[in-house]
Amino acid sequence: MKTVQVNDISIGGKNSLVLIAGPCVIESAERTLAIGRAVKDIASRLGIPYIFKASYDKANRSAFHSFRGPGLVDGLALLSRIKQELKVPVLSDIHDVSQAEPAAAVLDVLQIPAFLSRQTDLVYRTAATGKAVNVKKGQFLAPNDMKNVIQKVLEAGNEKILLTERGVSFGYNNLVVDMRALPIMRSFGYPVVFDATHSVQLPGGAGTSSGGQREYVEFLARAAVGAGVDALFMEVHDNPAEALSDGPNMLYIDQLEALLRDLLAIDAVVRKHK
Repeated sequence: MKTVQVNDISIGGKNSLVLIAGPCVIESAERTLAIGRAVKDIASRLGIPYIFKASYDKANRSAFHSFRGPGLVDGLALLSRIKQELKVPVLSDIHDVSQAEPAAAVLDVLQIPAFLSRQTDLVYRTAATGKAVNVKKGQFLAPNDMKNVIQKVLEAGNEKILLTERGVSFGYNNLVVDMRALPIMRSFGYPVVFDATHSVQLPGGAGTSSGGQREYVEFLARAAVGAGVDALFMEVHDNPAEALSDGPNMLYIDQLEALLRDLLAIDAVVRKHK
């Protein structure tokens, strides 16, 4: 099992669970920073390594006029500020090869969205930056298909690979999580992340936006940690009803600490057998 180093955080092997969390998209500087501070405080209290996540551009929204975020330049500027003020690594999505270099100048982890996980040029150029790469498994892919994605990253001379499970399309507007995918992908030798909030999304389920079932986040998260994942990805918000993207599947911040306490207890047992 490879261990991926993100600043002073070690992901994989027998290392403890890592938290990747933040709002779905940058809404405003004040709110995004407030969410980041709140999550960092919780992570610090619990002793869980924390990587901040927020998207500067949601290029794959359901509808043309859906809120996408501040864009590359302004978004990266805010992520740089968050990185400096909170003193945590930062992660965001990239959607185009032209974004790889400027994003790598700020981000500690570059994320390939699930819909783009087979885009060879994007995966290769992202990996060529030398930064850690988190590839979300497409909703249309089997876990074994991720071997080919790994090879694309390796072709760029990069071994800092994270693989994320976020559910599989099951009929229309529905996702399910096959827990077998987690040990299967981990057997490829790289750390595996479970995306607990996108896995309860109902893609396009609200017509011009996605629906979600946040009431199931805690159950899937516990099962995934029990299956031995190395990191947990969760989008959180102080008031998901007001969120400008993915509100129905985001977790309330005030529910986060209790859930993380459960997950850390499960992880402590599972780590003995990793």
